Amino acid sequence: MGHPKGYIAEDIHARFLRMNGKEVLYTMGWDAFGLPTENYAIKVGKSPQEVAKANIKNFKRQIKMFGLSYDWNREINTSSPEYYKWTQWIFLQLFKSGLAYQKLAKVNWCPKDQTVLANEQVVDGCCERCGAEIIQKEMKQWFFKITDYADRLLSDLNGLDWPEETKKRQEDWVGRSEGAEVDFMVKNYESRIKVFTTRPDTIFSATYLVLAPEHELIEKLKSQVKNWNEIEKYINETKKKTELERKKEEKEKTGVELKGVHAINPANKEEISVWIADYVLESYGTGAIMAVPAHDQRDFEFAEKFNLPISNAPLVSKEEAVKLSGGIKKINYKLRDWSVSRQRYWGVPIPIIYCEKCGVVLVSENDLPVKLPLLKDYRPKGKPPLAGSEKFMKVKCPKCGKDAKRDPETLDTFVDSSWYYLRYTDPKNKKEFASKDKLKHWLPIDLYVIGAEHTTAHLLYARFITKFLHDKGYLNFKEPFLKLRHQGMILGPDGRRMSKRWGNVINPDDVIAEYGADTARLYEMFMGPFEQGGPWDKKSIVGIKRFLDRVAKFELNKVEDKSAIHKLIKKIGEDIKVFKFNTAIAAFMEYYQYHNMDKRDFEIFLKLLAPFAPHLAEERWQQLGHKKSIHLEKWPEYNPKLIEDETLEFIVQINGKVRDKFEINKNVSQKDVETLVFSREKIKIALSGKVPQKIIFVPKRLINLVV
Repeated sequence: MGHPKGYIAEDIHARFLRMNGKEVLYTMGWDAFGLPTENYAIKVGKSPQEVAKANIKNFKRQIKMFGLSYDWNREINTSSPEYYKWTQWIFLQLFKSGLAYQKLAKVNWCPKDQTVLANEQVVDGCCERCGAEIIQKEMKQWFFKITDYADRLLSDLNGLDWPEETKKRQEDWVGRSEGAEVDFMVKNYESRIKVFTTRPDTIFSATYLVLAPEHELIEKLKSQVKNWNEIEKYINETKKKTELERKKEEKEKTGVELKGVHAINPANKEEISVWIADYVLESYGTGAIMAVPAHDQRDFEFAEKFNLPISNAPLVSKEEAVKLSGGIKKINYKLRDWSVSRQRYWGVPIPIIYCEKCGVVLVSENDLPVKLPLLKDYRPKGKPPLAGSEKFMKVKCPKCGKDAKRDPETLDTFVDSSWYYLRYTDPKNKKEFASKDKLKHWLPIDLYVIGAEHTTAHLLYARFITKFLHDKGYLNFKEPFLKLRHQGMILGPDGRRMSKRWGNVINPDDVIAEYGADTARLYEMFMGPFEQGGPWDKKSIVGIKRFLDRVAKFELNKVEDKSAIHKLIKKIGEDIKVFKFNTAIAAFMEYYQYHNMDKRDFEIFLKLLAPFAPHLAEERWQQLGHKKSIHLEKWPEYNPKLIEDETLEFIVQINGKVRDKFEINKNVSQKDVETLVFSREKIKIALSGKVPQKIIFVPKRLINLVV
C-alpha cells in the first residue's frame, strides 16, 4: 500500500482538471529492466522476461482496482524492443555528439550484484539495491558526459516550481565551486603540484599540502620519499574504500607525510610539508589541496591530529591572491560523468560493434533495435552474461564487412527512464521516438509526482537527456518537469518501511477486499500532508469507511444555510490545486456532519467528491437519475457573495505591536471599533492610563494606537 499514494494524488488532480475543461495526458508504464527484476528472477528460478510479464500483469490488475483513470492506450514497457529501440537511438546520438565515450576508470563495483553502479546508486558506501558494501575497481566503461551540462543543470533550476530542498540537493550534487588553480613547486625536483582552492585569499596561511593517495605525482617522487613502505600501505588501504566513504565529513582523519618531500608556498616562498590523505579525491579539482587550518575546520582537525603548524596570516583580496601566487581562475564541479555500463543481462544492449580493423563502430540506425537474446544462463559471473552468447556476439562490421563482436554490456536502467515521458506522447510511433507535433502539444510536463529518493538520480538524468535532445532540435523546451511534488512514504504499522523482511507489508488486495477502493484512496490522502509519511493505522481507515458508508446511505433534506456548499466548493478546489488532500477530506467530513443537503446541494457534494471517491460518487449520481457519468460533469462554481463571512478577526496594535485580537462584524464603523477597543481590559492595562496621540484605522483589518 506504499506505492499507490502518488498515483491516487495524481488521479484526483487529473479528474479535477478534466472537470475543469482541461485536456489531460495521464498514463502508466513499466520500468521493467534492471537489477530488481533480474535478482528476483534468479531467486525464483525463472527468466527475467517471464518475471517481468507476470509482475506487470499483477501490478496492472492492482492498479485498476483503485480506479485510476489512466489512458491505457498509451501504456509503455521499457523492456520491449519497440521502446528500447529508441533508448539505443539516444545512445547513438550522444555518441555522435561526443557525449557517450569509453574510458578506463575506477568504478563502484557491487560484489553481490556483480555490476558497476553510478555514484548516485551508492548509499553510505553500499549498493542501494542489495546493501552489499561497494568496492573500487578499475574497468573500461561507457560514460555519458553529463558534466558538459553542469552549469545549465544549476541555472535552469531557477523558475521551476519544485520543493526548495530538492533544488538544493541537486545544486549540492552538481557542486559548482569558483576558485583558483595555483602551482606549488616541489623543492629539489623539476615538478609542480597543481592545487585547486576556493579560498585563494588564505594562501599566506597555507602550512602544508595534501595529495589524494592515487595522485600521479606520488609514484614519480618515490626516490625522494624516505618512508615509501608506509606510503604504499596507506595507498593500498585507500583502494578498499569507496569515494563516498572517503567524503564523509564526520569520519576520523587519516594520512601519512611524504617524508623528504617539501613544497614551496608561491605567496610567501616558505617550505611546507606534503601529505597524502584519503579525504582528498583525485576526481575533484586537481587531486591536491593547500591546507589552511586557521580557516578550514577539516584542515584544522587534521593539523591538530598530526601536530602541524597553524598560521593566521592576514587575508588578501581574492584577485590579488591569484596574481601574487601566479595562479589562474578556475571553476570545478563535484558532478562526475554518468557511468552507464552494466555487466548484467536484463537491460538494453549497447548498440556498439568492435572491429579489429575499424575500432569502435556504431550499429546502423536502420538495424535498431539490437534485440536482447533469450539466454538460459544469465546469472552474473563477474563478466557480462551476453559475452557467453556466441550467436549474439558474432556480427559483421557495418563498415568493412569483416567479422566483429558486439558490446556485451547493457545500459544502466536509469537510461531507460530518462526519456520515458517523451514516449507517452506518441507510444506507437515506429519512425521516431515521438512526433514533434505531439511533443509540442503535450510537453513539458505541468505536474510531476515522484519520490524524493530520485532527486540526484532519475531527475538529474532526465533533465540532462532533455537538454541534449533540445540542443539537437528534437524538443522545444529545456526542462522536462515544470512543477514537482514529492509524496511522503507510507510506513508499516510498526513505523518501519514496509518490507517482507519485517513482515509489515500491507497488501492492496487485502485492503480493497475489506474496505473498498474508495476507502483506500481517501485514507491514503487523509493520513497527513501529502509530502509527509507516516505509519499505516487500521483504526483510522475504519473512520474513513464509516464516512463513506454514511454518504452511500444519505437521504435528502431541506437546506437552511445556502452559503455552506459554496464555501465547500471553494475549499475543495483550492486544496486540490496545492495537494492539500488531507484538509480537503476533513472539510468533506465536517460539512457532512453539520449540514443538510437537498438534491441540488447533494449533487454538488458528489461532484466535489468524485475525484476522491470515483466509484461511490458514480453510483450515487446514477441513483439520482443521471445517465451521463459524473466524471464528465463540469466542476461546480461558487458564488463569491455567498462565501463572505459576516464577521472577521480584527487586530489591535499599540505602537505597531499586536496587543489584542477579537471577532467583529465586518461592516463595523471606526467609532464602534474604538469604543470596543478602549473598553477591553488587555488594552487598558497596556495603555496604563496613557492617551493615544494618533489612531490609525485600517477597515476590516486593524487599529493602531500610537502613544
